[in-house]
Amino acid sequence: MYPYKTFTIVTDNGPYITKLILKAPKSVRAECIDKDTFSVYVERIDPKTGKGFLENHTWPGPKIFPSQGYRPVSAAYPCDENGGKVYQSGHIALEMPYQMGAPIGYSMAASLREGGYNALVECRYRVTQVKDIPGEVPINGWIFDESQGDICPQLRGWQNGCSHYEPLPLNYGYFTPDLDHAKQSFTALDSNYGDEWEHTFPEKLPLVIWLHGHGEGGDDPALAYTGNKVVAISSDDIQRKLGGAAYVLAPQCPTFWMNSGAVNHQDPQELTSSKSMYTEAVKAAIDEFIELHPDIDRDRVYIGGCSNGGFMTMRMLLSYPDFFAAAYPVCEALRPSDFSQQDIENLKHLPMWFTQAENDPIVPPDGLVLPLVQRLKAAGAENVHVSLFERIVDQSGLHKDGQGRPLEYMGHFSWIHTFNDDCVYDLDGTRVMHEGRPVTLWRWMGRQCRK
Repeated sequence: MYPYKTFTIVTDNGPYITKLILKAPKSVRAECIDKDTFSVYVERIDPKTGKGFLENHTWPGPKIFPSQGYRPVSAAYPCDENGGKVYQSGHIALEMPYQMGAPIGYSMAASLREGGYNALVECRYRVTQVKDIPGEVPINGWIFDESQGDICPQLRGWQNGCSHYEPLPLNYGYFTPDLDHAKQSFTALDSNYGDEWEHTFPEKLPLVIWLHGHGEGGDDPALAYTGNKVVAISSDDIQRKLGGAAYVLAPQCPTFWMNSGAVNHQDPQELTSSKSMYTEAVKAAIDEFIELHPDIDRDRVYIGGCSNGGFMTMRMLLSYPDFFAAAYPVCEALRPSDFSQQDIENLKHLPMWFTQAENDPIVPPDGLVLPLVQRLKAAGAENVHVSLFERIVDQSGLHKDGQGRPLEYMGHFSWIHTFNDDCVYDLDGTRVMHEGRPVTLWRWMGRQCRK
């Protein structure tokens, strides 16, 4: 029995294992192995029960998936210890295709916990050699079933923490930029972008806050930044657009942000409440994080979130209208009637960029974001934008439907376009501009500063 490592990418739909790195007892050459040399079996285990489970999906239609089975191998080759292809090595990489509709590849299970919360799961692999590896003495019988961890380059710089707010401490994930790497990327990307906006690397760095949706609540803070592709904010591309480097803070709610603190927080009336028992706890976590990182620019603190987290974003703006430099709510769910005219006056100065889909079945824009934006603009708001997509359709070219067309997601999944930086158009169909130049959401945000 020999060891292996998994290789994970954080996709639009959560963490997905795309490669296994086998530590072989002997060195092998590239021409001696292929995709049919090994079979790959996986069993996904709920870490709280130590058992397998059935995964119940409601989108794109009701379906139950088993937690174990075989995964296809699309390529096999000698590699270095991190999975990079080489000609000969004692490590072997097995690539497995990313199949969005095949939950068996994910290390996250949807709605596994009571209350509809997602959960990160343990993936136990067993790789069996099923074809001889040629040589003077053919090699056979290799089995790899000892996990030695995971490699996920997108998680570099991410850690977990917990606030010390005594009434209600919150778990959170956070990203600390590597300044040496950021400065190198800043210089390299400057010529690629042909961008003359930034000339020097900033002395103080912005802080980007993300508030997750309902599914990422619970007690595992890694869900807050891997359940959706929040790690995109720490990519070189978006870090560059934010000015060179930025901290990211992703608090996790133990239940859901709309929880007002009522005894029966599953009561449907609570889901339409404008209150949250977590408002002060989130602010305390932000304040504590800033105190721990004195190189954060207090005039460049940005806040956003999706769905339940979009609600909480607006709740934070109502409670602390002069604290944030800009906001980027996604399919936000706070009712316009919960904003008094004084609230509108307090917020009209704040730069905001909303993202939504016209066909969102959960938080329809006609009853939520659009009336709110109309009131803000009527009050004189000048730096408020809305990217309203007709539908949420894959723009990466990676995901297709059964007819080979770009995959269409549920209309509620508009955060996909936020993290892929697809938001460029305003509500009237024109490009959003800053200082006479077209910008994406993240480029726009990196140029906002509290006045």
